[in-house]
Amino acid sequence: MSIRNPKQALYEQFATVAKALGNPQRLELIEHLGQGPRSVDLLAMKLGLPIANVSQHLQSMRRAGLVSAERDGKFVNYRLADESVLAAFASIRTVAERHLAEVDRIVRGYFDARDDMEPVAREDLVQRMRDGLVTVLDVRPPDEFARGHVPGAINVPLGDLESRLQEIDPALEVVAYCRGPWCVMSFEAVAALRARGISARRLEDGLPEWKAAGMPVEITA
Repeated sequence: MSIRNPKQALYEQFATVAKALGNPQRLELIEHLGQGPRSVDLLAMKLGLPIANVSQHLQSMRRAGLVSAERDGKFVNYRLADESVLAAFASIRTVAERHLAEVDRIVRGYFDARDDMEPVAREDLVQRMRDGLVTVLDVRPPDEFARGHVPGAINVPLGDLESRLQEIDPALEVVAYCRGPWCVMSFEAVAALRARGISARRLEDGLPEWKAAGMPVEITA
């Protein structure tokens, strides 16, 4: 059967994807799935949402081609369809950062108050690591760290930072990262380290963006 208006038909499909992305909890799911495949139960725990709600979101995202699913025993694991989903999320973020006044207000009021310094670029971090000038600090939970992290990074979840400060060499600058460029944990870690006299900055983004850029990743899972 011929399509009377192929352009309109295409735009309707594009709108399906845009609609699937138009929910803050789904964007947060993309951030978590950017760390690696996850079960519905684990995603629900990380987001603090009922399993049924998370399952509905994932099913909508699956229908739009954003995620895929596979069964592992009694669990169903979801993963991002491919790196283009992260790229779409990044594009939404960029447009919002450039054009929404409320985004600017939140950034200035919360994030800049904790770290208003220019973040460290990926290539710059690689060079500093080669020169032995930095400690790379991954402040994500251990399960996320195990599935993939910046080579040589040490895993100190934000909640453990106070009790594990002795593991951090005060003579080296610390570069902290977590799930993405606006991940609260890295900002809080940098603020906490600076309050204790330790030189600290953030990586420009998180582990998903690091992987998407083709940078090396270490897996311990």
